[in-house]
Amino acid sequence: MGGVSNPGDNGTQRSPTGTTHEVVAVADRRSVNKPVFGFAAGTVLAFGIWALASPSTAETVVGEVKTFTTTWFGWWYFVLATGILGLVVFLGASRYGRYRLGPEESRPEYSLFSWTSMLFAAGIGIDLMFFSVAEPVYNYLRPPLGEPGTNETARNAVAWTIFHYGITGWAMYALMGGALAYFAFRHNLPLTIRAALSPIFGKRVHGRWGDAIDVAAVLGTIFGIATSLGIGIVQLNYGLHQLFGIPQGKAAQIGLIALSVAITTISATTGVDKGIRRLSELNVIMAIALLIYILVTGHTDFLLNGLAQNAGDYLSTFPDRTLDTFAWERNPETANAPSTWLDSWTLFFWAWWVAWAPFVGLFLARISRGRTLRQFIFGVLVVPFSFTLMWISIFGNSALEVARDDRDFAEKTAAQAELGFYSLLEKYPGATLLLGVATITGLLFYVTTADSGSLVMGNFTSKLPDPMADCATGTRIFWSAAIGVLTLSMLFAGAGGSITTLQNATIIMGLPFSFVLALIGVALLRAVHNESFKLDSYRTSLPKAFAAGRGPAELSSWRRRLISTINYPGRGATHAFITGTVEPAMHDVAAEFEHMGMTATIDDSQSNEGLPSPRLLVDQASEPRFEYGVWPVSAPAPTYAVLAQRSSDRYFRCEVYLAEGSQGYSLNAYSREQIIGDILDQYERHLGYLHLRRAAADHHEPEPTDGDSTDREPRRDPV
Repeated sequence: MGGVSNPGDNGTQRSPTGTTHEVVAVADRRSVNKPVFGFAAGTVLAFGIWALASPSTAETVVGEVKTFTTTWFGWWYFVLATGILGLVVFLGASRYGRYRLGPEESRPEYSLFSWTSMLFAAGIGIDLMFFSVAEPVYNYLRPPLGEPGTNETARNAVAWTIFHYGITGWAMYALMGGALAYFAFRHNLPLTIRAALSPIFGKRVHGRWGDAIDVAAVLGTIFGIATSLGIGIVQLNYGLHQLFGIPQGKAAQIGLIALSVAITTISATTGVDKGIRRLSELNVIMAIALLIYILVTGHTDFLLNGLAQNAGDYLSTFPDRTLDTFAWERNPETANAPSTWLDSWTLFFWAWWVAWAPFVGLFLARISRGRTLRQFIFGVLVVPFSFTLMWISIFGNSALEVARDDRDFAEKTAAQAELGFYSLLEKYPGATLLLGVATITGLLFYVTTADSGSLVMGNFTSKLPDPMADCATGTRIFWSAAIGVLTLSMLFAGAGGSITTLQNATIIMGLPFSFVLALIGVALLRAVHNESFKLDSYRTSLPKAFAAGRGPAELSSWRRRLISTINYPGRGATHAFITGTVEPAMHDVAAEFEHMGMTATIDDSQSNEGLPSPRLLVDQASEPRFEYGVWPVSAPAPTYAVLAQRSSDRYFRCEVYLAEGSQGYSLNAYSREQIIGDILDQYERHLGYLHLRRAAADHHEPEPTDGDSTDREPRRDPV
């Protein structure tokens, strides 16, 4: 689908998610998740070797399984796609849209322009070049309904293509990316698929259920990536043939796959990810320039009118198309039946979007920390689609204009889709230059997808220290080779190096993960609904907490408060404050809870700054436990600092962290009694939250499983 690059090379580092040095040390080794890696890698390699050894058998078997899948589960893809779109629009428009993808005090790392630019880039890929010409022409000659070759058919041909690249698919990306970002940055869970399902499965996500979920994600994603690479290979092979006379066939395709593996190896071993990212950014500029050139040198007035009409057609026909399964037009015995077209196009695209959801979702999550759920959802739905709408409309209408008068162009494009884009460019002035630009653009999209794909596969099969970390070099190179073997085997299993077998395999392998994606939607809805109880509890307890948390009104309290506002303690003073004031206060409260018959423990861990980071845990039987932690966060000391007790230019804020993240205030200069008062205030707020949960259950509302409050690592993600 869209072309993405690695967003993790910007130098941004996060605090470790572990609670002890031992956990951090294990994570820092970026160890392979052996069950997930072993099963996924074994399945991919076995499938690839089988397809290479017996391509005709592989093609037949994959085709038969695809037929079974579309016959019995085709309806499911339609229901899933429509349901996900409705869910994300609801989440973005509702009060849940105010929640941030991170602690409430976090803010976006990227400016609005940079963020939308990256969303824009995610919507461009070599497959968009491929299908923006091939699908409208195919639909013009072989429409699912209606007479071929008419003006009405031409209008619908573009509308169908825009529908397949429309907001339905981007809603899947928004759900996957939003869930990953929400659970990773707001609840400090690992940036994995299994973590997003913790509200449903609880502790079971750490066992075989979690492994099965991650395997389904890896297999679905790798077949989606292989399909994109297969499309890129056949199109680039034709472009190189047109430019340099390189023969079309297996030799050139093997060479292109070897190039992708080589680029990934260089990127992983020499640290040139940033250079590849810059090339991908240049690639976007070249794609835009190509689009503008076609608009300006073509029939500009016709293309602009077509763009407006296509946008209107998409909006007006969307309700009819989204759940139209052609139930009354199904005739499996007829090769050109509408249901055959539907299985080959709409079902393939929905499965492809599902397969790519973890890939692009991970990219979108990693660039969106600090944004609200509403900003994220509507940004993902609107920005990339706006560009794809323009691209498909301009190139699709240009191709149909040629196809109307040039039957040979139309028939060749419908028969061999990779010929369409280059054949169209040959109709314009400066064709040789255009073919060169298109080939370079496609090549860069191709290597960027291959490089990013291997990285994502490596991340999904590894145990990483924090959401912004990446897998080990060897793991990344392995997956690059595995993707290459899979792509090659599926191409060779197709007749004449076609992508049909890859498309069929995508429909098959996307099915298991489609059920996972549906569960992720349920889990995210449960999680935000559950969090609403916490926010509602503010109304009854928060004003009191802020009033009482600073302790009783003593004669010297205002002096202490003034000192705390201008005091900028260094490492030594912070260490002394935590061990001499914070920890004793926590132990006093824990002892009193124990005296009352409740289970209360102190987690004595250290922060990534090497300072103590104590955490009070109070069990609440079957209810979510109470967590109160203090995390020293370093920050640059201001130039006006008066009482700066430091040997460097940084000081530490002892921030309060609850289960949902930082509370945005510091305990610096609090007395022991004041800290005890603050703990009790926050505990009262927690009790208010539990009351709202029970009230919802009494009204027969489905009570969420608060898996992240008991099964996750504690929040360790200060801003």
